[in-house]
Amino acid sequence: MFNIENYEIYKIINILGFLIGIAFGMIAQKNQFCFSGSIKDYILTNSTKRASSVIMAMIVAIVSTYIISSYNEIDLTQTNFYRDNINYFSIILGGALFGIGMMVADGCSSRHLIKFSQGDSNSLVTVIFIGIFAYATTKGFLNYPISQISSNSTLIDLSSYLENIQLNIYFIIVPLLVVLWLLTKSFKRVFSLKDGFLIGLLISFGWYVTGVLGADVLEKQISLTSMTFVYPTAKTLEFFTYYEVNELSFSISIVLGVILGGFFMSKINKKFSFGCTSNIKTSKLKSSMIGGALMGVGGVMAIGCTVGQGLTGLSTLAFASVLAISSIMLSGYITAIYLHKKEQLPMCFVFDWEEVDSK
Repeated sequence: MFNIENYEIYKIINILGFLIGIAFGMIAQKNQFCFSGSIKDYILTNSTKRASSVIMAMIVAIVSTYIISSYNEIDLTQTNFYRDNINYFSIILGGALFGIGMMVADGCSSRHLIKFSQGDSNSLVTVIFIGIFAYATTKGFLNYPISQISSNSTLIDLSSYLENIQLNIYFIIVPLLVVLWLLTKSFKRVFSLKDGFLIGLLISFGWYVTGVLGADVLEKQISLTSMTFVYPTAKTLEFFTYYEVNELSFSISIVLGVILGGFFMSKINKKFSFGCTSNIKTSKLKSSMIGGALMGVGGVMAIGCTVGQGLTGLSTLAFASVLAISSIMLSGYITAIYLHKKEQLPMCFVFDWEEVDSK
């Protein structure tokens, strides 16, 4: 019989990370939760449904994390989003590269994990390239040229004039609530955003696992973090490649859980498939490779992806996270407009509000 007391706490943390990943994978697959998709929907069909889910996830992640961190005295300023010698120029450039990459590849890092779990081979290519280039940026052949930007003393000194403070929660929540109302324009629609609500809660639960349970670990050092997907994807590939010299971690467990959760839900929820309705005359393989490479490099420079900065980082109220997700979404929007003009922005499915669908 399973007895939780027989397991070291760090193993329990990995199990919980795996369960968080499964939950995220199932929720994201069920409603195709996607940052890049929210931009594409608006440009192609003026639909704001998936964008509203993203904003809802942000709001819930921030509020629930604030409650959990305050009650359990978790110091979120000790996270990677408040690293010393912050370089805003690197974060903005990295965010821009990631935003371009996610539109070129038709999905961000978390989205491609879901698409791969559903059977999209092109998404597997994207995930592999994200992992390879993220690792190459941190420890490989791209480390030196990228570090000339990210570790540039002049840029760091200029960034120091603007402190990476922990923003007041109302400074972020109030604008997000306004945006949510502009996107939904109906309280009834707000209550239909269950996927965003649940994903936001998963972010705060991730903080609880690493910040509360992780604080009691004596055997291993548990990093204070929640969900993020770029560098963890690289570590997952490394874990499979060099299993004997690597150990399972909380972040790797989440990645594996997302794939499994997405796979399970795809067997139940067969509404979505991968035959796009538009005739796009571009090589999906080429786009997957280029987009994955840009997201791998950009995600490391920006200290996170759409989920890593847009939900996890933003939930810490870090000023750097606001800059990062703003850069990602703005560059993604501009890239999407460009691709749309070139008739290279694929529309696979139409996502709209239930009352519109019923008509």
